[in-house]
Amino acid sequence: MMFLMTFGVMLVVIAIMAVGVIFGRNAIKGSCGGGKSAAECICTEKCDKRKKMDAAQAAASLSS
Repeated sequence: MMFLMTFGVMLVVIAIMAVGVIFGRNAIKGSCGGGKSAAECICTEKCDKRKKMDAAQAAASLSS
């Protein structure tokens, strides 16, 4: 009985999150756009934050 109650609660939580994403139109963010900083990004394709940070570092190293 406890398993079924827990499973039901988890289904409700997942459904609420799905509705929030659908109506909010915000993508669920991964390692590049989530809580971590862009410096910790380990994605195969660089995210926008990482591209901006790399460009700023390259400009800083050229001006030094």
